[in-house]
Amino acid sequence: MLVILGFLIVLGAVFGGFALDDGHLAALYQPYELLMIGGGALGAFVIANDRKSIKATLKALPTLFHTSKYTRELYLELMSLLYEILAKVRKEGLMALEADIDAPHQSALFAKFPNILGDHHLVEFITDYLRLMVSGNMDPFQIENLMDNEIETHHQDGDLPIHAITKLADGMPAFGIIAAVMGVVHTMGSVGLPPAELGKLIAAALVGTFLGILLSYGVVGPLAALLQRKLNESSKMFQCIKVTLIASMNGYSPVLAVEFGRKVISATERPSFNELEAHFKQNKARA
Repeated sequence: MLVILGFLIVLGAVFGGFALDDGHLAALYQPYELLMIGGGALGAFVIANDRKSIKATLKALPTLFHTSKYTRELYLELMSLLYEILAKVRKEGLMALEADIDAPHQSALFAKFPNILGDHHLVEFITDYLRLMVSGNMDPFQIENLMDNEIETHHQDGDLPIHAITKLADGMPAFGIIAAVMGVVHTMGSVGLPPAELGKLIAAALVGTFLGILLSYGVVGPLAALLQRKLNESSKMFQCIKVTLIASMNGYSPVLAVEFGRKVISATERPSFNELEAHFKQNKARA
């Protein structure tokens, strides 16, 4: 809803201000200018990106209109899962996790946290590194380095649509200038027309520059910024898991290990220590 609200504010302010200044909105209706700008930018987008980038962009666009799923409640659920995993390890040993790791969707432990279980990226990240911990052949530094590399790869994959949309936005002012130049060429080729008709042609040409800049900075560019924000939020979940598991491997108790993970969460979503402790007790009472 915020994306739609933002578009309404941008368009309302620009076109509303023009209308209040006694501008004629009909003069801004130039479908052929939009065709040149939009079509040219779309063609450049296809040229500049491979199938992987285009597919990632098309997949990412619908997420712009969804509210963020990385809420305080989701972090509470994640840390509760990690706490129960580490508590089980301390009580029964790492080998007790084999069944949970091999089939998390059939695991009673994971089943208590359906929101986490519904995110296959998070589940895969957790189970993969628990599997490495069970093997016992890697020290914390090796696993931490491997985690960092995987998180970086995740970030690079998520950056594909951001980069593509940013380049699309960067090119739109230039295509607006192209549309304006084409309009000027059309005007110069019609110098025999009356001044009133020439004025309309010049106005239409200038609309091209206006639309290119408006679409770039008021519509497409902000979408790339929002995708960047969403990518940073998703990476924070993996950072939380990484810090918690590494703290456990370094010998800290489950409570302290989860506290390490809590500290990397953004302040707006980070639950307090007392809130987290109360959540653990609540889950324990349900069990």
